[in-house]
Amino acid sequence: MRAFFNWLPGPSNVSRPEQLRAAAGALCGLLITALFAHYLLARTGTSIFMIAPMGASAVLLFAVPASPLAQPWSVFGGNVISGLVGVACVRWLGDSLPLPLLGGLAGGLAIAAMFVMRCLHPPGGAVALTTVLGGPVVHAAGFEFVLFTVAIDTALLVAMAMVYNNLTGRRYPHVQQSAPVNVHGTTDDAPTVRLGFKTEDLDAVLKQYNQVLDISRDDLESLFMQTEQRAYQRRFGVITCADIMSRDIVSAEFGTGLEPAWQLMRNHRVVALPVLNRARRVIGIVTQTDFLEHGGLDSYAGMRRQLQRFLRKSGVTHTEKAEVVGQIMSGHPTTARTDTPIVDLVPLMANSGFHHIPIVDAEDRFVGIITQSDLVAALYQTRLAEAAA
Repeated sequence: MRAFFNWLPGPSNVSRPEQLRAAAGALCGLLITALFAHYLLARTGTSIFMIAPMGASAVLLFAVPASPLAQPWSVFGGNVISGLVGVACVRWLGDSLPLPLLGGLAGGLAIAAMFVMRCLHPPGGAVALTTVLGGPVVHAAGFEFVLFTVAIDTALLVAMAMVYNNLTGRRYPHVQQSAPVNVHGTTDDAPTVRLGFKTEDLDAVLKQYNQVLDISRDDLESLFMQTEQRAYQRRFGVITCADIMSRDIVSAEFGTGLEPAWQLMRNHRVVALPVLNRARRVIGIVTQTDFLEHGGLDSYAGMRRQLQRFLRKSGVTHTEKAEVVGQIMSGHPTTARTDTPIVDLVPLMANSGFHHIPIVDAEDRFVGIITQSDLVAALYQTRLAEAAA
């Protein structure tokens, strides 16, 4: 009896709202697909407007939209190519092979074709079997069954998945994210991978594992990195942004003049100013680099004179020259909340090149800022504390 229960899967880590989101998506996707397919195919005289494998495709599209097996080409290519393989088997071998053998051959060849075409999709095997076991109506339709019913059903369901998943906060299609790169354009690895595992390490392990994984490679790498961060927090304790951020911060508004903003940075010896609106919400950030780039200061020749000309007001009402901070700032900057653990900022500052991250409260109001120096000091102190323990 105990051995039987060992075969049962463990409890799911997926929350109840996520389960309901997936179920509602499948309901909407299959319903709308059936209605539109019936309308479109009825005009062509096709009697079959929906096939059972669409239910299996819906599970992948709405329950695991990040899976490599659920991406648009995997779904469309897998279903259509498998259908074509199944029809070809019926047309060319249907009179010479018994039905059970023909079905197995169609399923096996469909899987091989999906591997070759890089569109592995489990319901594709069911589509291949449907073309073999679907009976006289499917056999009579032949390739038209695939090019009309299968293709239209799949295209409609994928379109619904794109709309629904993105509206409910799930990125779809789930495009493979590029590995962290050095933002300075040198050949060094990104800082976060110099001490941890590297891309080559993960590739080597996946090659050794030599099995299909129902998770994208970038998601797997991200999960490993987040696990490392959680382990660090458990070992050294959780330090939040509120613990280390600077609170007495000079800032600017959209309409702050360029010269006053430049003087603020010079007087306080900072290289960036958060730009706030009247509700103290962050609308941008302006750095010394923004001044240099917009001022055309690409060379050192005459830099002082060029900078003075750029900072000075033009004195006219209409000009293409930037006059205020809001015209040169970087809008919609990355921010963090006061309760965000500082280890979450490491990839942003190390790999993405952010030197300053504005901190906001629960109402998105600006309350402080964290610089790379703040982060380095905090991480250094945690290591000192461990050494002293």
